[in-house]
Amino acid sequence: MLHAMIMAGGGGTRFWPRSRERRPKQFLSFSGDRTLLQETVDRISAQIPPERTWVLTAEPYRAATAEQLPELLSEHVVGEPARRDTAPCIGLGAALIARDDPDATIIVMPADHLIEPVQEFHRAVHAAEQFAAEFPTSLLTFGIPPNYPSIGYGYIKFAEQVAIRQGVPVSRVTEFVEKPDEQTAEQYVASGQYFWNSGIFVWKPATVLGELRANKPELYQIVMRIADAWDTPRGPEVFRTEYEKAEKISIDYAVMQDAGKAGKVLVMHAPYQWDDVGSWLALERRNPQDPQRNTVQGLHCGVTTSGCVIVSDGDHLIGTIGVKDLIIIQNGNATLVATRENEGEVKKLVDEIKAKGLGRFL
Repeated sequence: MLHAMIMAGGGGTRFWPRSRERRPKQFLSFSGDRTLLQETVDRISAQIPPERTWVLTAEPYRAATAEQLPELLSEHVVGEPARRDTAPCIGLGAALIARDDPDATIIVMPADHLIEPVQEFHRAVHAAEQFAAEFPTSLLTFGIPPNYPSIGYGYIKFAEQVAIRQGVPVSRVTEFVEKPDEQTAEQYVASGQYFWNSGIFVWKPATVLGELRANKPELYQIVMRIADAWDTPRGPEVFRTEYEKAEKISIDYAVMQDAGKAGKVLVMHAPYQWDDVGSWLALERRNPQDPQRNTVQGLHCGVTTSGCVIVSDGDHLIGTIGVKDLIIIQNGNATLVATRENEGEVKKLVDEIKAKGLGRFL
């Protein structure tokens, strides 16, 4: 059967000051009333019922996650006692799902993506389930055809097509590449041989756990010890003490890069529109602009203001005069002002705020 595993443990620092430690990005809404986390579960609910849906988040966010998703089983909302990146998270999720359904097929999704239209996503998921049955020893990922040379995404180089189901083709992967420089990204896009790495995966638990055991045996042993103790009186203690020992590493570095070189990874050609909502500029792709190309959420009054992203909360008015290509974000007790070209450095600013002892604003 098909199971969903949603990763929702990130701090969302790139969306400061709206995203704070107490309420990170996945709990926010960027269009409409539903949060990114809720939209992720909504998107998959027609194909996977709540009893086969899991959310792995950070322990401080477990209560908020359960509150936003009351339809899920409480034991399927897992709070990680330490942040250890995606490899430990995915390994633990696979081990827990395999306890009840060893032959499961798992779709792994981050909680902060926007995907449209949902019908095309459903078609891709249906195809992925078929591919997983036909190629049970392969790791499947969803590749996004790039429409500009982004330096913010990883890239997947693909080779020959090996199958097509539901009108969705799947190809052999030859290489995973981390975020490139601008010139390299331009070459990738021009070649037509690369996808953006969406971070959405489909696989059998035995397959991904087998790769984890081969590449990161200590990490594999940790997640298996946690899963073995899960329903025992010692389960919470084992989870806390063992998980803190886990190496902090992404699934791309722990498994996918080597598996790709070995020909064990297949990439599906995603038929839908995708946005990972990675920065404030994503609001431009999700909302209309005024005649001066400003994207505004909240109250704003401007004179000779153009090309800006402006966000405020409540009845807080932002007034601007003679500015262009700025990002101006007001939320509660903090305001961010950045140029468009430097908006990717918000995380650096958050680190600086922390270093100066101003953690009350984070």
